[in-house]
Amino acid sequence: MARQQIIKEMKVFKYIFTLIIASVFIVISTYGQNQSYFSIAGIVRDSTDNNFLPNATININYGQKLMLSDAQGKFKFTIKGGELILVVKYVNYLPYRLRVDVKEDLDLNVFLSEISSNLEQVTVSTKSADNNVKRPLMGVSTMNIKELKRMPTVLGEIDVLRGLQMLPGVTSVGEASNGVNVRGGTTDQNLMLLDDAPIFNPTHMFGLFSAFPSDAISSFDLYKGNVPSKFGGRTAAVLDVSLANPSLTKPKATFAIGLVSNKALFDIPILKDKLGIMVAGRLAVNDFLLPILSTRLEDIKAKFADATAKIFYKVNNKNTLSLTAYSSYDFIQTNVLGEINNINSTSTQFDYRTLNFSGKWLKVINDRANIQTIVVSSKYAPQTLLPELNSQNKVRIYQDINYKQVRTNLNYSKGNHNIEAGLDGTYYIINPGELKPGSSNAVAAIITPKENGAEFGIFLEDEIKISSKLTISAGIRYSRYASIGPNTFSIYANGEEKTSSSVVDSVSFAKGDIAKSYGGIEPRFGLNYAINEESSIKIGFNTMRQYLQVISNTTTPIPTSRWKSSDINIKPQISQLYSIGYFRNLNDNIFEISTEAYYKTTDNILDYKPGASFLLQKNIETELLQGINKSYGLELMFSKKKGELTGWANYTYARSLNKVNEGESNTQKINYGNWYATNYDRPHTFNAAIVIAQTKIHDFSFNFTYSTGRPFTIPKAFIQSNGVLYPFYTDRNNSRIPDYHRLDFSWNIYNPKNLNKKYKGNWNFTVYNLYGRANAYSVFIRSTDRVSNPFKLTVFGAPIPSLSYNFKFE
Repeated sequence: MARQQIIKEMKVFKYIFTLIIASVFIVISTYGQNQSYFSIAGIVRDSTDNNFLPNATININYGQKLMLSDAQGKFKFTIKGGELILVVKYVNYLPYRLRVDVKEDLDLNVFLSEISSNLEQVTVSTKSADNNVKRPLMGVSTMNIKELKRMPTVLGEIDVLRGLQMLPGVTSVGEASNGVNVRGGTTDQNLMLLDDAPIFNPTHMFGLFSAFPSDAISSFDLYKGNVPSKFGGRTAAVLDVSLANPSLTKPKATFAIGLVSNKALFDIPILKDKLGIMVAGRLAVNDFLLPILSTRLEDIKAKFADATAKIFYKVNNKNTLSLTAYSSYDFIQTNVLGEINNINSTSTQFDYRTLNFSGKWLKVINDRANIQTIVVSSKYAPQTLLPELNSQNKVRIYQDINYKQVRTNLNYSKGNHNIEAGLDGTYYIINPGELKPGSSNAVAAIITPKENGAEFGIFLEDEIKISSKLTISAGIRYSRYASIGPNTFSIYANGEEKTSSSVVDSVSFAKGDIAKSYGGIEPRFGLNYAINEESSIKIGFNTMRQYLQVISNTTTPIPTSRWKSSDINIKPQISQLYSIGYFRNLNDNIFEISTEAYYKTTDNILDYKPGASFLLQKNIETELLQGINKSYGLELMFSKKKGELTGWANYTYARSLNKVNEGESNTQKINYGNWYATNYDRPHTFNAAIVIAQTKIHDFSFNFTYSTGRPFTIPKAFIQSNGVLYPFYTDRNNSRIPDYHRLDFSWNIYNPKNLNKKYKGNWNFTVYNLYGRANAYSVFIRSTDRVSNPFKLTVFGAPIPSLSYNFKFE
């Protein structure tokens, strides 16, 4: 019995043992199958010519294994099954990336694209890749519009002016500033052109957004050093924005839907290879979002729109015609009331419009010469609307500028010479302001005299390659301006302050008579000495004259700021700029470094007397003082132009100082005749922009900017009268607001399925002011009964996310 029991237990044990062995065998077999080793082989080639790329770096699973391709570009390794992360790199080529679940042997054909054959992602230089080293031009910044679209934006609005502020020597006074300051200049000292027509107000919504139609732009060049002789009329810089020519072969339509505005562009060939038209428009009516952005904007009503149309006609192989029309409109309403001629209004409304036309005829004479003739008409009309209390009537304060120009220039190239010569004529009609009461019986009409002026220029410039080492650009421009009647001017006692009490006479001029003329020679010079193929030293000199300027006593000119031409009592501004720089390209023009130093003086700059009022003022010269400005700085720039990671970093040290001393009395001086910092003097500025584009599916970009706080004026003391404190001011711009810094982020997402289709779309997600810095736009003093408190005005004090969708058909 015991023996049978033992045999029975041994059989059970045998069965259990067999089951365990079988289970272990199954587990081992399964494990061995899952951990099988597979062979991965490949060949690395150039994507253009299929040549082998030897010694390419093969990185497997984030560095678990590294190897090099052989002389025939081949590589081979074994790896356990599962996920494989493979990165192949070769000098001057874009990396190849592969993520795959390995379940079998693989044979790979790896094709790498050479960086130099790819489109440059960032261009902050002159036209070609090495022109920054080889041409005698300094201070020329050309940005790729495609790259600008990748950079972070405010609420998805692509902005030319904000892009420029990421470059050295270009700043603004704050978030909502109307324009940019270039190398110590005021905003009106920049000539801003859109297809050759001037833009007198380059922003929407008091400076929050650029007025340039980004979708229709092909390129924009900023000349802040050597300004070509064909440009005149401003003393700081020239921004030349060019619209893309319409397609003559393939139709295209693009659309964008964003938080602020909606945009559309249509590019239509009418006659194949002969005639095409492009139409672009933008509309913003989402002002209900403003309180979300800032509590300072909760009482604001705002909307804007702009539209662009361009026709291009290829007459034949030697003649082309293009016509451009541009229109913009802004409406802003605020409940903050100002004292305007004691008008009892319920709100203040600003309405301003631009209407431009330009035409260009290009005549090709031969392969060395061509002639361009350009006709321009531009009108800028701002007005202030004041709805009267308990009435349907609106009192209007209206202004406008009418600008007409004709320009012809000849371009000729032969041997080592590139010559440009031409002439231009410009006529201005300025309406400084009219108060139109409408149906109101309590308001009297006011009309200020219109200003008429004519400007003539003739120019010649030659870029000469003297040797393989030395190239110079020598140019000269002669400009002449005349203030033309009808008009009447006050004559003031010699040496005395211009006031109503110092008027000793007046003089009148009939229609067409020349009241006063100014002019002179404006030499332009640039020299480039090539140290070697990759580096050069440049020097430059400019003289420029400005006969038309903005008069404002605000930090940034508001849309209704008054434009004023030179006349008997207002002299034109004259600037002289000296600059020197070192430029170097590295690694087949992938990297650029540059250092530029400049010194600029400007005579007859305009500043205002304390308490000055310009609105509807007939004798505006009684509110103004003229003096001199000196600006100097050092600009350091490093940029990476090609590859997966592109971008730049720059640092600028710059100062801008004014000195106003018209006479012996203190009322003819500012700060007792001593030098003082301008409103836009910001000594230290650092900018960095990075774009990361590793795949065709998405890309990331970051912007960081830092600058010293701009100057502002604080009271020297407070005077108490009847229990109320009143500030007492002495020195102008005697303090500074806190330093400014901000980080922005942008993420563009593309649908890879649509890359080769007629329909293409992408999402853009942006966070402006990523870490929520409450930057001060201004600091002001508010006095109560017995206390005077400082207040900081912040426009964007929190992170501002935005999402937009862009799509196109072609």
